[in-house]
Amino acid sequence: MFEEENAQWGLVHALVLDGKGGARSITRTELDDLQLQAHESLWLHWDRSHPQTQTWLRKSSGLSEFSCDLLLEENTRPRLLALPDSELLLFLRGVNLNPGAEPEDMVSVRIFASAQRVVSLRLRPLRATDELLAQLAEGKGPKTSSELVLYMAQYLTNKVQDLVSDLSEVVDEEEEKLDTDERYTPEHGAILQIRRRAAGLKRFLAPQRDIFAQLTRIKLPWFVDDDGDYWNELNNSLTRYLEELELTRERVGLVLEAEDRRLSVRMNRTMYRFGIVTGIFLPMSFLTGLLGINVGGIPFSNSPYGFLLASLMMVSVALGQWWLFRRLRWV
Repeated sequence: MFEEENAQWGLVHALVLDGKGGARSITRTELDDLQLQAHESLWLHWDRSHPQTQTWLRKSSGLSEFSCDLLLEENTRPRLLALPDSELLLFLRGVNLNPGAEPEDMVSVRIFASAQRVVSLRLRPLRATDELLAQLAEGKGPKTSSELVLYMAQYLTNKVQDLVSDLSEVVDEEEEKLDTDERYTPEHGAILQIRRRAAGLKRFLAPQRDIFAQLTRIKLPWFVDDDGDYWNELNNSLTRYLEELELTRERVGLVLEAEDRRLSVRMNRTMYRFGIVTGIFLPMSFLTGLLGINVGGIPFSNSPYGFLLASLMMVSVALGQWWLFRRLRWV
């Protein structure tokens, strides 16, 4: 019931973290009079496309106009910006796992975070937030605002790992088929799609790695002491995934090169066989042409040596062509 009421306001969900790994849902109407305890934190997750979201953000959120402009702008490039009063703006990207969507068509989440409040905005549904809600329902979720942001980044990064592993497995299968079956021909469209997907993911995720590296060095008062270590681990994980994407691109290139070499070998073998067949039938063609010549109009047709002279003239022409080809280094 709370979710249906919140959806009318563009609020996907509103949760109060209890500081122990669990959370309770609240409605949109409870926000105005909400009083948080010292151990509690508020998480508001909004649909950025909803008009009520923009209205609340600008009039009721208490955020500066500058922060609202950044949260609502069209650009979704990963960004980290420290604000006054130890507040934080963080834009993250994740792979698009919605039905019918291409994974490299990235989804984004925009986060405003402070000591006891996290406001996140999304345009399309996120699997990461669904998993985060499941963890909170089991009482095993984040306890503070800093952990909430960290958990969200971790789940987004985990989705990248799954996709990178899938792409690598597809390339493994193609390489194995090429090694075991000489007649196997990979589908170039599918192979090139893998290469484009790996390139697109790397392009969009590389800036996020830099964001994680910056978060390892930021020390805000409301950050948990070991948050830097976890951000560093996420940075290392994303770096590894980006390296795997680059390796996938190179392996796809090797698969295509191997297929080109195989086609070239096949073509050379075919031309070689044609050359043998031509070499077999060329003397026969010469004899049939020679014996079928119309000697009525050739020079020396009245001489008993006319046929011999005509044959010698053709042999001379052939020797002259052979000499010319040798001179031009064509043979």
